[in-house]
Amino acid sequence: MANALCRFGVKVTYVGALGYPTLHPIFSEFAARAEVHTIAQPGFTDAYEFEDGKVMIGKTVQLGEITWKTFNFVSVGKKFADKFFGSDLVAFVNWTMIPFMSDIWEALQNELCPLNKSKRRKIFFDLADPEKRTHDDLRRALKLIEKFHDYFDVILGLNEKEAWEVGAVLGLGSDARTRTALAELMRGIRQATGVGTLVVHPVSFAAAVSDGGECAIVDGPYIAKPLITTGAGDHFNAGFCLGKMLGLDDEMSVLVGVTTSATTCATP
Repeated sequence: MANALCRFGVKVTYVGALGYPTLHPIFSEFAARAEVHTIAQPGFTDAYEFEDGKVMIGKTVQLGEITWKTFNFVSVGKKFADKFFGSDLVAFVNWTMIPFMSDIWEALQNELCPLNKSKRRKIFFDLADPEKRTHDDLRRALKLIEKFHDYFDVILGLNEKEAWEVGAVLGLGSDARTRTALAELMRGIRQATGVGTLVVHPVSFAAAVSDGGECAIVDGPYIAKPLITTGAGDHFNAGFCLGKMLGLDDEMSVLVGVTTSATTCATP
């Protein structure tokens, strides 16, 4: 997501697991585009893609090194607070694989958010396959995301599978798997979680709903046999958030998202 935003010309500061104490060489091109602060060894995933889906095998134990202490003190320090207060968009991704992410959010709300004197800005969250976490973990994360609404315009991004999983934990859902059922589910999740905007990206289209608005559904450039699908959701998130930063409405932001995502799935 950060790499795609850089390609759009957005000035990006990245804090995460790109190798520690030195940067892993695979991220050197990205580090040339962004201001990078690496605080842990990276996780690794073997992604096996098939015509009807994919299997992803992750090695993520090292992501347990991402804690509030490493975030705020080890390598970033006061600069992190300055970036947190000064950026037009703050984004947190991969909650599922980062075991202490909820603790980081709670620390931010207790220690940094009350000090914020800047204008109201946007904050984006991507849970990334919450099926791997317990229902109690997910409920806690959603409550913490809701609390950021006191300080930010909150955007929660999900793929379709994740949306139905979140809905089930919240007691929402339907046996139907139609666009109408998904739009109803999205309205229910947005209301139950208190987020400002909920955006969901299935394979062939994407949709977003904000407070008091209709569900904006946009068909994407669907590719029946894509070259690759891994990372397409991250590119969608980058495009959607770019649209929001530019002041576009839900429909136009979704359009930017699906167009961006299609660039990662292009046929050879």
